[in-house]
Amino acid sequence: MPVVKKTRTREPLWHEWDRKAQKHGLRHTVYDVNGDKYTGEWQDNLKHGKGIQKWKSTGAIYSGDWKFGKRDGYGSYSVPDPVTKQYKRVYTGWWENDQKCGYGLMIYPNGERYEGEWSAELRSGWGRMNYLNGSVYEGQWLLDKPHGQGTLHLPNENRYEGSWKNGKKHGPGMYFYLDKGQLLEGIWKSDIPKCGLVTDFNKDEAPAPTQYPIPKIELADPDGVLEEAQAMFDDSQNEEPDAEGKEEDA
Repeated sequence: MPVVKKTRTREPLWHEWDRKAQKHGLRHTVYDVNGDKYTGEWQDNLKHGKGIQKWKSTGAIYSGDWKFGKRDGYGSYSVPDPVTKQYKRVYTGWWENDQKCGYGLMIYPNGERYEGEWSAELRSGWGRMNYLNGSVYEGQWLLDKPHGQGTLHLPNENRYEGSWKNGKKHGPGMYFYLDKGQLLEGIWKSDIPKCGLVTDFNKDEAPAPTQYPIPKIELADPDGVLEEAQAMFDDSQNEEPDAEGKEEDA
């Protein structure tokens, strides 16, 4: 009985090319069609592990952790200076799902700096902000604005310690006028002090003290006046969410 040889089928070349194109583990630089390039680790054709990405359009570079194609973990983001072309570190810290999330340091183009907590690209949690004019805010943040308890130090060494809401002084707080030697302790609403008690504070050490001391309070019950004002403030705070809700419903 004659022996019949089975015809060997040749595998298409594109199968071999496809196997070689699969990215898994550490790879050399891989270029995108738009000119972006990535050098580092892969998993299932996605950037995963340690790697460096450079965007051609901006020249920006990210070096750090990746997770399934997105920046996730610890890493730094740098951009080239438009004049010197030298790279300047913009953000160093933690990322999640391609966004700043966790603790990190941000250096803004104008030189301002923020070091603290982030959530979904926004300053949220505890943080310290150094502003261009020399002011420093240290405290709680929410949705990229001071919100909660915090202290604002001014260039002339005056400072505010107390409550904040949507980036403004709001609620109980103390304003130290160290240049004049006075202290205002009271209640603020949208950056405006609504009521409070002003007293002399370290007046002997103040560089520009007021000429006359603060006169003695003649009110029969100053503490009661402040308590009443505090109660009115609390009531207005409780009413605000309802008003906002009605506006949203409308």
